[in-house]
Amino acid sequence: MKIIFNIIIKEFLQLKRDPRLFGIIFIAPIIQLILLGYAANLDITNINTIIYDQDKTVSSRNFIEQFNSSGYFLINNYADNYEQIIDQINKGNDLWALVIPKDFEKKLARHEQVNVQVLFDGSDGNKAGIAFGYVTNLVSSYSKNILMDIKDKSGLKISLSGIITPELRVWYNPDLKTRFFMLPGIMGLILTIITTTLMAMGIVKEREIGTLEQIIVTPIKPFHLIIGKTVPFVLVGFMDVLLVTGVMVFWFEIPIRGDFFYLMFASFIYVLSSLGLGLFISTISKNQQQAMMVSMFGILLPMNFLSGFAFPIENMPGWIQPITYLIPLRYYITILRRVILKGDGLFNLIPETLILLGIGILILTLSSLRFRKRLG
Repeated sequence: MKIIFNIIIKEFLQLKRDPRLFGIIFIAPIIQLILLGYAANLDITNINTIIYDQDKTVSSRNFIEQFNSSGYFLINNYADNYEQIIDQINKGNDLWALVIPKDFEKKLARHEQVNVQVLFDGSDGNKAGIAFGYVTNLVSSYSKNILMDIKDKSGLKISLSGIITPELRVWYNPDLKTRFFMLPGIMGLILTIITTTLMAMGIVKEREIGTLEQIIVTPIKPFHLIIGKTVPFVLVGFMDVLLVTGVMVFWFEIPIRGDFFYLMFASFIYVLSSLGLGLFISTISKNQQQAMMVSMFGILLPMNFLSGFAFPIENMPGWIQPITYLIPLRYYITILRRVILKGDGLFNLIPETLILLGIGILILTLSSLRFRKRLG
């Protein structure tokens, strides 16, 4: 036990002697979370809009004002013909165009159906889809107001048939802010980067400078070295969890609705997986540059794409989805989002917790055996 304790002390002394590494461990995660927290935001406002009003009446101006006052749209231009619309959209100056027909007001006065034309730049499908949803909701609301106005003016005492009015209730994220969904995933991604990379680079660095070989010829046993190397990075990873959690709660004001202690327990389990991956990378890398490349392109990028962090797993091809079950970050992000946003605890997440624990133990065990073999 004393040998393991001395190795742990040695690792912390090495961290203390390298101020750059201290910045990477404790300052970089905070900066990354703040920057990504603002950048990874799919909410769209100030959507550039061009209007082609062929009617130019009071009714058409009132219709346009619905978009102007919504807070989502920014009307930059008014076109006089279709050529101007095409030019503005092709240049990327406007995302969409609204074309109002000449007989807009007359048809409204006669209680006839009016067709307005909506043109979108679909090169960014996600952005266009969100904007299309805003347009649809505004047009639907405007149409409903017209129907209610017709009912009131006609003196009808019965409700208009055929109208279904949904009463919306949004749970867990009432304002539908994508930041609330993205930040827990970013938290998991940052923890993966820090722990996996540091574990791999720390061991490879010792192999490069010859320190590891000096330790091997001492009476220290392989399991002493593995435990002594792992424990400091577990503590460092846990401290990073507390730091990024604090930034999320106090900077971005995203409360943790679920059990905080269970969240820390799940984070500890996940750190075992990421450290095991870092240990494995150290056994196949000859230098720090190679360890960094293997970490980024062999581990971190696939985990980013296949974990559900940014791309919904259910939308992936059928042959890819089974692969995601092998990604520990998938289960950790699920736990983070459900604990932070939905208030779930251990009893709601027993399958994810057990799978994450099993993957963590398996990865760390196999990596330790391989590392021990390399030491021998």
